[in-house]
Amino acid sequence: MTRAFVFPGQGSQAVGMGRELAGAFEIARDTFQEVDEALGQKLSALMFEGPEDQLTLTENAQPALMAVSVAVLRVLEAGGVDLARSAAFVAGHSLGEYSALCAAGTLSLADTARLLKLRGRSMQKAVPVGVGAMAAILGADLEAAQEIAAAAAEGEVCTTANDNAPGQVVVSGHKGAVERAIRLAAERGFKRAVLLPVSAPFHCPLMQPAADAMAEALAGVTLKAPRVPLVANVTAAAVTDPEAIRGLLVQQVTGMVRWRESVAYMKQQGVTEAVELGAGKVLAGLVKRIDKEIAATSVGTPADVETFLNA
Repeated sequence: MTRAFVFPGQGSQAVGMGRELAGAFEIARDTFQEVDEALGQKLSALMFEGPEDQLTLTENAQPALMAVSVAVLRVLEAGGVDLARSAAFVAGHSLGEYSALCAAGTLSLADTARLLKLRGRSMQKAVPVGVGAMAAILGADLEAAQEIAAAAAEGEVCTTANDNAPGQVVVSGHKGAVERAIRLAAERGFKRAVLLPVSAPFHCPLMQPAADAMAEALAGVTLKAPRVPLVANVTAAAVTDPEAIRGLLVQQVTGMVRWRESVAYMKQQGVTEAVELGAGKVLAGLVKRIDKEIAATSVGTPADVETFLNA
């Protein structure tokens, strides 16, 4: 069985995330403490106890989700799992790409935490609240969603941001344009189009100021070749060159997350099992929708860890 480890993105956060892991495993506690120290903030307290409105702030949710993913991996490694031996690829959804790169040894944990804090903050700052929006168009394939986005733009920004799974494509841009896209989707008979509860229009050209901030920050960080190839969001193909990865992380801020194609690529390369590490079960669900032949599981709690190690 050929395995890929995949790492969740924003939206998978919930108050209480990582608390059971910290209670059960010293290495998880150490991981959360390391992130707290890197950020100069008690992020772990926010993860374990909330309040929810603080945890869902992009600048907190991004490093928090990464911290749980890396903690799960470290617990598995302590249990005898060797990432380089047991996985053919790593991949992550949006911020999850940073978790994947930390897991693969390209970025240190402290650098990853600081980069994600900055990424969240600069993405939030790039567009004033209320100016942008995102919407999921359910039932549309990528081509149909691209046509809707182009027709809805009317001189504003409206582009496809996430190609998550067959029939689940997200558009992003100016609020008025995204609202027009929702109306167009309804007129064209698609199942449903819904505004997403996000604080900014991610993965579209409006995020260029955040991309510039990330380019500057990444220029000052050491990147090592990953122990396992990364399947990158913006290319849906494997990459191992640190300088190429640096460039892709900048492009990723404004570019589309090609998750459906990334999973299809891994399948073509012989992947038969996808294991989601971290909070929630969103990616395992998407993988099942993309290709039922890939066995998809999530590992995020002590019980999940036990099941995985016993298997």
